[in-house]
Amino acid sequence: MLQIIAMSKIGANIRVLRDLKKISQESLSIELDITRARLGSYEEGRSEPPYDLLMKIADYFTISIDALIRGDLSKTSPDALMKIGKNRILFPMKVDNENNDVIEVVPIKAVAGYTTGFGDPEYIEKLPVMYLPFKVTGKHRAFPIIGDSMPPLKDKTIVVGKYVESVNDITDGQTYVVLTKNKELVYKRLYRKDPKKNDVFIFSSDNKEYTPYELYTNSLLEVWSYVCSINIGPYSQEELNIEAMIKFLQSQRVEIAKEHTAVRF
Repeated sequence: MLQIIAMSKIGANIRVLRDLKKISQESLSIELDITRARLGSYEEGRSEPPYDLLMKIADYFTISIDALIRGDLSKTSPDALMKIGKNRILFPMKVDNENNDVIEVVPIKAVAGYTTGFGDPEYIEKLPVMYLPFKVTGKHRAFPIIGDSMPPLKDKTIVVGKYVESVNDITDGQTYVVLTKNKELVYKRLYRKDPKKNDVFIFSSDNKEYTPYELYTNSLLEVWSYVCSINIGPYSQEELNIEAMIKFLQSQRVEIAKEHTAVRF
């Protein structure tokens, strides 16, 4: 049963992508070097593309294989979907009625689910949203910081991050929220092990009681650069909601990272 569901999603997603790109079955089959009948069997859910063909389809439409297999692309904004770059894994993007990006908030209770649902539009669709009192450009998301490894940020502080499209854009010594392949969501200060390469990054805590560690670049799924932090104060996680977020944004100081200035804690 699970396999049938996956197949139907793949087929439906191929149709959605083909419609968005305004390309016929015949034209797409030529691009993929397969017959039109074979493509039709995939779109109708009668058969499943092999992995090598999934890679070709994902590359052609510039989305991730994970998005193609697990997502429901019919529920994703077409404009947001088609902005996705070839090497990105992130693809679900909420927008408001005017097609402006909104900031999804990952509550503490949803963090565990985020490590597997980050590429699922249905998961992202259920996340609450927030706005900041200044205009943001690019894709942003808010995450809770758990623990005491990055003072002065306290446990359960909310960090808003901007999506980093390439590891080339990571600046040594600045802080990032990172989702890793071993299903960890961490907030650390990053450094290249070799300043001239992007193959290994050192994850460093500002609390020196925590030992730095290294991760290969290919183990990083998402990277979000620090934009601002929000101290939720006396609100418990059960009480915390969008209204509480707005109150804090209005009444408390929001720590904002200045452009081209290293964040210091």
